[in-house]
Amino acid sequence: MKKQENVLLDRTRKRVDGSRMTVAETIRTKLTASFAPAALEIEDESARHAGHAGAQPGGETHFRVRVVSNAFEGLSRVERQRRVYAALAEELKSRVHALSLTTLTPAEVWNEH
Repeated sequence: MKKQENVLLDRTRKRVDGSRMTVAETIRTKLTASFAPAALEIEDESARHAGHAGAQPGGETHFRVRVVSNAFEGLSRVERQRRVYAALAEELKSRVHALSLTTLTPAEVWNEH
């Protein structure tokens, strides 16, 4: 029986010029494709978590994300977050340690003001 070798797969996303996308850029790309957001804010909060569990040199491990999309219409807060987690499943398995989410519809944003 042949022993299977461990193979490291490079699943990092690449820009058109071949350079590696940041985690924030990957999050933006995936959430834009999945939810066509009216507004999308992504904040890398990794510096605030230096020395904590999951923190890595260079950051890009802890994010605060605010997504405003019609795709959330009629969904509970929990279901909205599940869908965002599903869209970012690969990042959550590897690079992202913490993700703080705010998921709103455009009508909910309007009602905030």
